[in-house]
Amino acid sequence: MNDLGGRTALVTGSTHGIGREVAVSLAAAGARVAVHGRSRDAADELAAVLARTDRHAGTFLADLADTQAIEQLITDIGQSLPQLDTLVLVAGADVLTGAPAKWSFEQKLDQLLRVDVVSTMILARGIGRWMRAREGGSIVTIGWDQAATGMEGDSGELFAATKGAVMAFTKSLAKSLAPQVRVNCVAPGWIRTSWGEGASDVWQERAIRESMLGRWGTPADIAGAVHWLVSPQAAFVTGQVLPVNGGFRPA
Repeated sequence: MNDLGGRTALVTGSTHGIGREVAVSLAAAGARVAVHGRSRDAADELAAVLARTDRHAGTFLADLADTQAIEQLITDIGQSLPQLDTLVLVAGADVLTGAPAKWSFEQKLDQLLRVDVVSTMILARGIGRWMRAREGGSIVTIGWDQAATGMEGDSGELFAATKGAVMAFTKSLAKSLAPQVRVNCVAPGWIRTSWGEGASDVWQERAIRESMLGRWGTPADIAGAVHWLVSPQAAFVTGQVLPVNGGFRPA
């Protein structure tokens, strides 16, 4: 399928996990994709993959926990990408693996608010207005399927609050940018990212039990949903939150 031919997309957090899968998927559908991340090596590796099919639109490095870096990123994008049709805001703070897993609740909350909420809002507003003033386009944010219902524990409280904010913001931004720019949100369920691969048996069993399809989701499942939302097939879809969770079934 080449339904994104002639389009240019920027995917934040595209150097690993879901973001990388989204970037590769959009490129396979014909879009030229701009890479964003914090690691030069990881960004260069993905850029090389995209360049093999002439799908690399540029590389941007920025720490989205830094407000000044976000503002500079918007400026750099405006100067480097004369055309931008699609913005997919995947970048999010990982507070479940590595050293951050041992942070206090307050430290984790601060990082999630900075990266998942504040950067999403500033980037979507800044780039969205620029897109609206030109030829329009499509924006996709990333929420969480259990934000509306809640989940017990520290992680449930953290992600319900932060991803719930992103989902609510998405609906409001869609009204602000209509009709030139469509804004939607994908709300993943249990997706086997780096945390899922190393999760305990209890979480492995819970993820499968809480999906009507009886399996973990994959980054490719999220990429497929994002592809559809930014494609011409979803031209009459805006202001929506799309759960991608295999049919959530409470434990």
